[in-house]
Amino acid sequence: MDRIWLQQYPADVPHEIDPEQYRSVAHLLEDSFRRFASKPFSVCMDVWMSYGELDQLSQALGAWLQSRGLEPGARVAIMQPNIPQFAVTMAAVLRAGYTCVNVNPLYTPRELEHQLKDSGASAIVILENFAHTLQPVLEKSALKEVLVTAMGDLLGGLKGKWITFAVRHLAKMVPPFQLPQGSGRRIESFAKALADGRAMPLKPAASNLDSIAFLQYTGGTTGLSKGAVLTHRNIVAATLQADAWFRPALARVGDPTQINGIAALPLYHIFALTLCLLAIRQGSHLTLIPNPRDIGKFIEELRKRPFHMLPAVNTLFNALLQHPEFKTLDFSHLCISQAGGMAAAEGTARAWQKATGSTMVEGWGMSETCAIGTNNPVNSDHFSGSIGLPLPSIDIAIKDDEGQSLPIGQAGEICIRGPNVMTGYYQQPAENARTFTADGFMRTGDVGIMDEQGWTRIIDRKKDMILVSGFNVYPNELEQVISMCPGVLECAVIGVPDEKQGESIKVFVVRSDPHLSEDDVSRYCRENLTGYKHPRHIEFRDSLPKTNVGKILRRELRGPAH
Repeated sequence: MDRIWLQQYPADVPHEIDPEQYRSVAHLLEDSFRRFASKPFSVCMDVWMSYGELDQLSQALGAWLQSRGLEPGARVAIMQPNIPQFAVTMAAVLRAGYTCVNVNPLYTPRELEHQLKDSGASAIVILENFAHTLQPVLEKSALKEVLVTAMGDLLGGLKGKWITFAVRHLAKMVPPFQLPQGSGRRIESFAKALADGRAMPLKPAASNLDSIAFLQYTGGTTGLSKGAVLTHRNIVAATLQADAWFRPALARVGDPTQINGIAALPLYHIFALTLCLLAIRQGSHLTLIPNPRDIGKFIEELRKRPFHMLPAVNTLFNALLQHPEFKTLDFSHLCISQAGGMAAAEGTARAWQKATGSTMVEGWGMSETCAIGTNNPVNSDHFSGSIGLPLPSIDIAIKDDEGQSLPIGQAGEICIRGPNVMTGYYQQPAENARTFTADGFMRTGDVGIMDEQGWTRIIDRKKDMILVSGFNVYPNELEQVISMCPGVLECAVIGVPDEKQGESIKVFVVRSDPHLSEDDVSRYCRENLTGYKHPRHIEFRDSLPKTNVGKILRRELRGPAH
């Protein structure tokens, strides 16, 4: 196909990347650990970790995991926020020859149970703050190894102990839990595993570029989340693509090891995960923000040292702009304000540029594409409103329902092909058959138009998926859960426009119990769905619009505007 977009590339961005320069993600990690051993990798709560320390800690943890007899490629779940343990665990799992399964720490037991069962995870490394979520599903899982870490485990001796004490006893952020051993299952502390692992050798892993590196779970159209199979090749390719694309803007820093990237978006999400791997490839460092919802403390962290790269979703950019202290920061070092995860609003982009002098650069991607598929050039001086150009080695095609490419300027489904695109969904052959076209493109469910220069603009979504602050929410999942609420006869879920979140969730409910209230439905949702999946609007109706065969017509519930 004719890659018309290449003519729009900045002069120093290559047209292709070569994943074959690395044998695996572990090879990429170890190469950076060796080259940047004395350089800082991260700072969290004013405690620094060097690349050398990340190397030693992940080596010890990887050796400990190997000592437990996990089979090659075993799935290891990681249920942690943005704390130093996340990168240590991820690197350990990959270096030991296993597969990372990222888990949202805010999941409910129901959501966690599905992900553990579907992935077949045999080990989990979990922050103790969330261990109470694991407790009711532990016996239903295949977990053999459970490593529990405390907030202060990698934050230094006395300071780390103080932080753990404060989180447990002052802030009371660790609900009571009991994780029983037995049935071949071992419960161990993260600190003990590290201590024991230091005396063990890390055996070379057999992973190659075609081995599975991550099972990255994403919302499921059938009501259950699916694991996108991301190979080492996919992850290496996405890292090299991001490196090539961002380099022109970051070049003005000079020494890449001086680059400070802000990790406020959750590292379990593909967007932040890819940028974490980009930092490792560059030898730059990350400022870890464990709780970005506390905007005041977030701004305090930004004030401490120059920051060069700030990736965020539209809602986070907005929240920063609304805080009175934000505009007092020094933005002179900010090279890239990267928007993704959800549509960036032009109003937010204009306000951001006025406040910071930095152009908000929008990109587009999915878990299935290892985050970024297209992006605007990072040296742009204005917000374009488009999702930009395909990154190096990526092809974008606009196709019809039969998989045929459409002429330039005609609307159709955005389809993507490249070394960063997943190999398929884990154990979902029927879904994979629907997802990929005969010529190897992945259907994204987004409807868009490409112009004669290769710029693509999204105009609609083909699927019923709702995008809440950058998180995919699938109506089928919510409907299945809410339908189990006592007093609900049937229900339907749609997304409605929301200035802050992009979209918010509205549920229409037909009651079997006339006494069922909005509070009852809300309470049930809080117990069974993670926060961003909670409906903000609940409307009771006597009936729902349906087709002749009884299928609920969501489009009629959306009204004429949709």
